[in-house]
Amino acid sequence: MSGSASEGRVRHERHDHILKIVIDNPAKKNAFSPEMMAELSDALTLLDNDDGLWVGVLCAAGDNFTAGLDMPKFFGPTATRKPLPDGNVDPFGLAKRCRKPIVTAVQGVVFTVGIEMMLAGDIVVAADDCRFCQMEAKRGIAPLAGAHFRYISRAGWGDAMYHLLLCDEFSAAEAHRIGLVQEIVPAGQQVERAMALAEIIARNAPLGIQVTKEAGRKFIEAGEQAAIAVIPQIRERVLNTADAAEGIKSFVERRAAVFQGR
Repeated sequence: MSGSASEGRVRHERHDHILKIVIDNPAKKNAFSPEMMAELSDALTLLDNDDGLWVGVLCAAGDNFTAGLDMPKFFGPTATRKPLPDGNVDPFGLAKRCRKPIVTAVQGVVFTVGIEMMLAGDIVVAADDCRFCQMEAKRGIAPLAGAHFRYISRAGWGDAMYHLLLCDEFSAAEAHRIGLVQEIVPAGQQVERAMALAEIIARNAPLGIQVTKEAGRKFIEAGEQAAIAVIPQIRERVLNTADAAEGIKSFVERRAAVFQGR
């Protein structure tokens, strides 16, 4: 990993078929440096490429998820920001997206790119002490990593514009009400719950899970007719797999299926 511990880093741990990705810069409220963003992209790319990894969990060390970008390192005269390598997953899903499910656990401060990052995933577990804020316009800029459309797809126009235009701070309860997060747990339990959800997901056939996410994205990106049109392709990809045969066999034998991802 390129970043030193003093500068912050993004580390990862393998737990069977789950990749746990940890934002680790608590001294700066997990603010991102360019090196950390590159490490996050590398970790997500590992998740995407490794057939033995079926689910990702994104979380953060310390009391906060992230205060956002370490702005001078991205936009100041000594900025070191670099483009992502070709083929790498974009942490914000604006270019290449991870094809595997991602559960994000958030706590404390969840500002700006932290919200955009969690919305680029699939399921969010929030600690009850979360403080969300999309404050870019207060700093003379605007959300540039997907908030302008992901709020709308999750929350609808009115609630999205309410928070995007007011640039206000809102709670986990409000984020849950409008659909930005799926579960709220007591602070300190968010990572454990996210890992538990990932374990449940990983019990299912990984190819079936991946094409389910792909088909859902097809609807978001291209509409209902495109989502309908892709069904024959999905059917072909899943029905002729060893996992499909195992699913039927386990049902007949009245036992839990043991999937292999093929």
